[in-house]
Amino acid sequence: MKALDVVMTPINREGHIFVAIFFVASLALFWVADPLGWIGLVLTAWCLYFFRDPERVVPDEPGVLVSPADGTVCLITEALPPAELDMGDAPRTRISIFLSVFNVHVNRVPAAGKVTRLAYVPGKYLNAADENASEENERQLVRMTTEDGHDIAFAQVAGLVARRILCDLSDDQTVARGDRFGLIRFGSRTDIYLDDGLVPMVKVGQTMIGGETVIARKI
Repeated sequence: MKALDVVMTPINREGHIFVAIFFVASLALFWVADPLGWIGLVLTAWCLYFFRDPERVVPDEPGVLVSPADGTVCLITEALPPAELDMGDAPRTRISIFLSVFNVHVNRVPAAGKVTRLAYVPGKYLNAADENASEENERQLVRMTTEDGHDIAFAQVAGLVARRILCDLSDDQTVARGDRFGLIRFGSRTDIYLDDGLVPMVKVGQTMIGGETVIARKI
């Protein structure tokens, strides 16, 4: 049943071209040697798996933030917010989520509200689980004001093998909790910076489901 669910899961539009390329390459490889063709089909199936984009049941409880990504919480720490977002120099609680190549890579907005600032920062490609990745790796930063007035930020951070960050948000855009807003190819990290009055509801090592898992709550 689980295998069938994976097969039937919708594929994000960003993956269509990759799936097509892998499939055509597999057919060509069959002309060279059958074993190479089968390897190509396995890689095509992996590509389908990587770009899967399942529907999620977004909590409607007031005052909660949902995880912006699937993956595993790798860090919860006090950190300065990104300077590019002009959020001041007071440390904030930062929750970092590591996405392996086996996780769903579609990112989701953690709260309803309005996007107030976007900033793209070029950088390195350290292992996304590295503590320094938030400050040194390539990243897309998003600042927003939630519908109940909290000033938060979240970041898409490239990883060791990730080379492409996609973000569909724009300045002053109104968003809903759980909305899809982009993805990162092919292994990565997502950070969220909390505002005063918001407390983490997760712990290091916990598995996140983007758009569903409550990651923080208003106190």
